[in-house]
Amino acid sequence: MRKNLFLTTMLVAGCLSFASCDKNNNDDEPKLVDDETQSALVCVEQIIDGCCDIANEVGNAKIGDPYDLWNSGQQTKALYAVESWYSWHSIDDYSNNILSVRNAYYGTRDGKVATQSLATLIAANNAGLDKQVRDAIQTAYDAIQSIPAPFRNNIGAAEVKTAMAACNDLEDTLSELKAYLQRTSAVNSDQALQPILDTYVNDVVLPTYKALVDANTKLYNAAQAFAAAPSDKAFAAACEAWLTAREPWETSEAFIFGPVEDLGLDPNMDNWPLDQDAIVNILNSGRFDNLTWSDGDSDDEIEAVQSVRGFHTMEFLIFKNGKARTLTDGTSTDPSELDYTSANARSWGNYMVQVGYLLQQDATLLYDSWTKSYEGGRAYKDLFLSHNIGDEE
Repeated sequence: MRKNLFLTTMLVAGCLSFASCDKNNNDDEPKLVDDETQSALVCVEQIIDGCCDIANEVGNAKIGDPYDLWNSGQQTKALYAVESWYSWHSIDDYSNNILSVRNAYYGTRDGKVATQSLATLIAANNAGLDKQVRDAIQTAYDAIQSIPAPFRNNIGAAEVKTAMAACNDLEDTLSELKAYLQRTSAVNSDQALQPILDTYVNDVVLPTYKALVDANTKLYNAAQAFAAAPSDKAFAAACEAWLTAREPWETSEAFIFGPVEDLGLDPNMDNWPLDQDAIVNILNSGRFDNLTWSDGDSDDEIEAVQSVRGFHTMEFLIFKNGKARTLTDGTSTDPSELDYTSANARSWGNYMVQVGYLLQQDATLLYDSWTKSYEGGRAYKDLFLSHNIGDEE
């Protein structure tokens, strides 16, 4: 989930911006540099910062925003603030975000601990801190899973507040991890950290993004199949493909830096909340010429485009109340919750195809930027592994 996080000036400047676990330090933003003068610690700090960011976002935005709205008496706004509420997949989405932190720390995607990983390094040098990190990850995951499903129907539950606190505790623990690495020479040398970077990139980031490409290709194919022959079965198949495609995306959110952020691919694919009225207008008009943007567009123009494409637009088109749509759902009284009908059938299928194509295109660009060439230069994995980032002057 990203709310208007992409600025066109970042593209024009060609610099990389990174967030930080240091909550009060926003003065300096790293960018690409021309030589390999940085240490491996710079990149490991970036890994931890990414983990901090998603722990904060899950606790304070994805869960916290609806919770705060609900408790302030704004129940309708709270419902619409819940990400992935069309599919009732919110809890699994948020849990997968926590797994993205685990994967970054463990150096794997399956819950095992890699030999060359932050977890192994910290365990060998500070077993207490390693246990603290592992426990914080597991506690946050379990707390989110304990929220009664679907989240949109249980926003005020006591378990929600517990999950928010667990996510904040995870962020604080990760900040302690970063501080320990910064001050401890036994664990912050290139010799100690470079193998961990190699494992992180080759065994976590790249396989996750490759899975994202493969899953979005299948989602695009499912959209094409529906458009060619609409049926309840085709709707259900598209829903299954969407759920499969969400998993690698949500487990990538601990590394929202580099191409995914600076090319606008994060909000392209995962912008929330949507502009439901604009989506309905597109369905009614059958015009799809406002789904792409260019470098010269304003921030407002880009945000408007990103609010009518991506995972959640596809979710709106194929899910209703946590289930696959059908050809005979009927007509909603609320125009913002438009149903599939014979009158909009052609437009509906075409919209699914357009969104599916753009998701596949963005996922492919993201993977290729890491593995082949980033903005006409070296592959981003090579830039990252050579510590080719530094402080902006």
